[in-house]
Amino acid sequence: MNITSEEKQEIQHLCGVHQQVCEQLKKRIVGLEEAIDQILISIFSGSHALVVGVPGLAKTLLIRSISELLDLQFSRIQFTPDLMPSDITGTEILVEDTSDNSRKFSFLKGPIFTNILLADEINRTPPKTQSALLEAMEEHTVSSIGTRFDLDPPFFVLATQNPVEQEGTYPLPISQLDRFMFNILFDYPSREQEYRILRLTVSNKSDVFTPLLSKETILKSLQLVRKIHTPQELVDYTIRLCRNTRPDVSKIQFAIDNIAWGVSPRATQAVLVGAKARAMLRGRFAVTAQDIREIIQPALRHRVVLNYVAEAEGITPDEIIEHIVDNTPSPDGYKRKNTNSNYSQKLYIAMAGQR
Repeated sequence: MNITSEEKQEIQHLCGVHQQVCEQLKKRIVGLEEAIDQILISIFSGSHALVVGVPGLAKTLLIRSISELLDLQFSRIQFTPDLMPSDITGTEILVEDTSDNSRKFSFLKGPIFTNILLADEINRTPPKTQSALLEAMEEHTVSSIGTRFDLDPPFFVLATQNPVEQEGTYPLPISQLDRFMFNILFDYPSREQEYRILRLTVSNKSDVFTPLLSKETILKSLQLVRKIHTPQELVDYTIRLCRNTRPDVSKIQFAIDNIAWGVSPRATQAVLVGAKARAMLRGRFAVTAQDIREIIQPALRHRVVLNYVAEAEGITPDEIIEHIVDNTPSPDGYKRKNTNSNYSQKLYIAMAGQR
């Protein structure tokens, strides 16, 4: 699929806007550069993301700030054990027609009718309410009493999870986790970053953001990202990486020994589309192997199901994915350095304790 000169200019423009968004976010957010990049990649891929981190790491502030910079309508739902599906999607109400004094039912739209939906602590609500998001996330529609209502595009769900508290939580089933393109981890700040956070938040200064993109431009970019070229050898590389998570066909013994179920073709699609979006936001017209490696962990970590041996030994999906990347031949001959963090391991153990 060829990219026209006009589309190349649009890609360069998006690259500039991406840099501006990151610079503007620094006025409110300290650190989290990798998480910010992954959220933006998810949005410009037209997909949803799950954000995992302990309370107080600016997850809500970051998502709200991104919606302001992209000029997208924002809604926030605080998920609680007593939340009902109609609290998300909307409900039928009886209204009176003043013209003839008749009564009829009218659909009152819920907070899901927005562009960016922050599903805060999604694991706090029962499965019945969690499943209310499934149709909207996949079909971009909402059904009520036999009538379907279309959601105004673009529509993104950014859901947060608190991995610390285990009581009163309802872990998302694999089928719903698979609807999220990325699983993004928020880490603790460094000492220097925490100092900057304190200096930033105790002042009276409040930055007001000016939108950097229009909704129409974002909708165009969602079509443009599909035109980013992916060389055949990188398509094959992506397939090899994902197939190596499946014990029955994997060529990586460490994966065979520790994985119960590997990722589905939807994960392969997520990796490739995410790599395209990353390339586009950096002003490039073709995917590189590095693009694939940079997004492979957030794209796969919530889709790999570990066996009892891995659970007992505290092995994390990130460790296995790193091992697969290290031992899968790459077109550029690169091997990932071991960058596994204790924080990632703690998050996984905490989330596993909720199952």
